Amino acid sequence: MTRPPLTQRVEIVEVGPRDGLQNEDRPLDVAEKLEFIARLKACGVRRVEAVSFVNPRRVPQMAGAEEIMQGLPADPDLTRIGLVLNERGWDRAVAAGCDEANVVVCASDGFGIRNQGASVAEQVATLAAIAERQAKEGGPRLSLTISVAFGCPFDGEVSEDQVAAIAREAAALGIPEIALGDTIGVADPWTVRSRIEAVRRAAPDARLRMHFHNTRNTGLANAYASVEAGIDVLDASCGGIGGCPFAPAATGNIATEDLVYMLNRAGIETGLDLDRLIETGLWISDKLGKTPPSALTRAGVFPGRG
Repeated sequence: MTRPPLTQRVEIVEVGPRDGLQNEDRPLDVAEKLEFIARLKACGVRRVEAVSFVNPRRVPQMAGAEEIMQGLPADPDLTRIGLVLNERGWDRAVAAGCDEANVVVCASDGFGIRNQGASVAEQVATLAAIAERQAKEGGPRLSLTISVAFGCPFDGEVSEDQVAAIAREAAALGIPEIALGDTIGVADPWTVRSRIEAVRRAAPDARLRMHFHNTRNTGLANAYASVEAGIDVLDASCGGIGGCPFAPAATGNIATEDLVYMLNRAGIETGLDLDRLIETGLWISDKLGKTPPSALTRAGVFPGRG
């Protein structure tokens, strides 16, 4: 296999305000969430998963989505992403004025039924309905995350064919960006490379994005494998906060500051301020009453600043 040249810039999609907070014991109020997003923007973040349009009774950490969007006026320097699981979520994202709606389709029936109350086929049908409505009625641009794309806590291994089939359906709908989510942190670099190749074959015109959790301490290795495979968009969570509620002992998403440090050492640009990211990781961890999972927040940069 011929390795593509290493990319010189990687876009980091900051998911801390959504995926980072959804599994934390202490829900933040709207003002705290808005301050978190403001701090992230000051770090150089230009694309942020700001809200999730889910039922707040089921996920109380995600309450206040509309209020948060009201507090985030349209800004050419910040893409405000809303997570969408169904058409009701799409309606809310449109009404709230999101810049992007990230629709989630689970790669396994077991996870889809427990997490979203729908099989894979039903979720793909929902994606198609949303794409049709967006084409006819307008609204936020669409992206797709295929969750549990590397393994499911209920069904076990997820095959390459399962993931490629969903990507193929998304390509037929014209979805411009597809993310592969290692929702429970089970991926390894070799599977990551293979899955990227399979999705590229299934959806050759889509931009690919990768979303890793660090539950088994392979998150940064998987991010490295992705960049080597030519991926130039990665999700990360400031402070390394987060984790899937269905993943026992989940330790969170890969930390934005850890990822930026690794990429900086390779000479890859991200546009993010590492020192400010560390400060923000400490701030959000203090708000949540926890030690930052991020290794860099604990150890600091190298070389030191004196």
